[in-house]
Amino acid sequence: MARRGRLRTMLAAARAVGTHSFDSADTALLVLAVALIALSALFALSETALTRVSRVKAIAMAEEHRRGSAYLLKLVDQPERNLPVVLFAAQICTLVAATMIGVVSDRVFGPWGVVVATAFEIVVMFVFAELAPKIWAVQHPERAALLMAPFLVGLVRFPPLRWGTHALIKAANVLLPGKGLKKGPYITEGELLAMADTAADEAVIEREERKLIHSIIDFGDTVAREVMVPRPDMVTVAMTASIGETADLASGQGFSRIPVYGQNIDDIVGIAYVKDMMRAEREGCAEDRVTSVMRTPQFVPESKRIAEVMREMQAGKQHLAIVVDEYGGTAGLITLEDVLEELVGEISDEYDVERPRVARLEDGQLQVDAGLSIDEVNELTGLELRQGDWDTVGGLLYNLLGHVPEEGEAAECDGHRLVAQRVEGRRIAQILIGSPAAGPAAGPAAGPAAGPAAGPAAGPAAGPAAGPAAGPAAGPAADEAAPGIPRAEAG
Repeated sequence: MARRGRLRTMLAAARAVGTHSFDSADTALLVLAVALIALSALFALSETALTRVSRVKAIAMAEEHRRGSAYLLKLVDQPERNLPVVLFAAQICTLVAATMIGVVSDRVFGPWGVVVATAFEIVVMFVFAELAPKIWAVQHPERAALLMAPFLVGLVRFPPLRWGTHALIKAANVLLPGKGLKKGPYITEGELLAMADTAADEAVIEREERKLIHSIIDFGDTVAREVMVPRPDMVTVAMTASIGETADLASGQGFSRIPVYGQNIDDIVGIAYVKDMMRAEREGCAEDRVTSVMRTPQFVPESKRIAEVMREMQAGKQHLAIVVDEYGGTAGLITLEDVLEELVGEISDEYDVERPRVARLEDGQLQVDAGLSIDEVNELTGLELRQGDWDTVGGLLYNLLGHVPEEGEAAECDGHRLVAQRVEGRRIAQILIGSPAAGPAAGPAAGPAAGPAAGPAAGPAAGPAAGPAAGPAAGPAADEAAPGIPRAEAG
């Protein structure tokens, strides 16, 4: 009996240690925990809203004078400084609330308190402090951001919280050294292009708008060498020619401007305008030398970005500029039309003759203008020809062969057979692309594909009203300019 009495006493003592009556202290802890959970939910909502509202969107809302937009713009203007403070505050609220709930559960439920507290934190805190506010912020990002912006501006300016966050960030940088990001989050060029593609697939924007977005992004990376009319295709006139002779040459080619050279084509001394020559002819000066009406030329280096070239041409009221290489020699010419074609696609006028620059033959081979750029051929055909120091598919074949080819000479590259189908002098004019087993070329004059000579006799346009095909096609817009690649008969 004595032993049973001692056992009952020990069990009662154990129960007394493991349980505790719910008092005012526990109530205060729970009330504080609930308040911290509510704050944590607001911080979770704020985090999601800030990451889903871009700076551009914040500027647009500020211009509309929407309530809270001025505070929001301050937050998204420096996200690398403001967002960590919000995350740190949310973490403090979550951890302190979890600790308080654990203390109360341990005092009330004893050893089972840990289980009760864990279940409560997983279900209640995850659903109400994380999942629900973030889902609402995803569904209403602008509304959530504008609602929380005034509160968050005061929060990120609170010195203890800001100092503590920056101190912990520095500690993390010690553990993970590196340059780090001064600003963020960033949207890369690839992500922006992917967003445009997705928007077009989901019919948010038109296909033409998608092509224009691609063209604008590529526009900033394009240099004058990639869009210029190359030197062999330039139509020029000697400074000793008369105004009448020059006007006849320009009008016969369909050009409105024509370069004038001195000793040779590397010595461009001026640009003759058809309008000026017509006026001189009416005044009876047709036999005067063209130098009497020519204008000062504009020169641009071949490595200059065409966005800068366009601004310079606009400022100087020029529609044609001479492109020079690093040695000062003439590399080609570039017109304002060539630059604009990079944005809006090929611009044709009354003198242009539409000829496909890529055509598919009946045997499956592709007939390609050798003057097309590698990027353009890859985009139009779906091939993956290699990039290198060359710009065009003709340059690629030159690099593979190592010499000036004869018609029908071929080389293999990345699982494709490239055949010099037509060679004009030392220049490859047309190429056949097929599988290595495709066999010899179909002949030097196969199909209608346009060679690099684009005018009636002398190649690309030299002015805004110029002849056909003034340089390479205009980038990403070409892939949907027509349904598929046109077919050609092998001649």
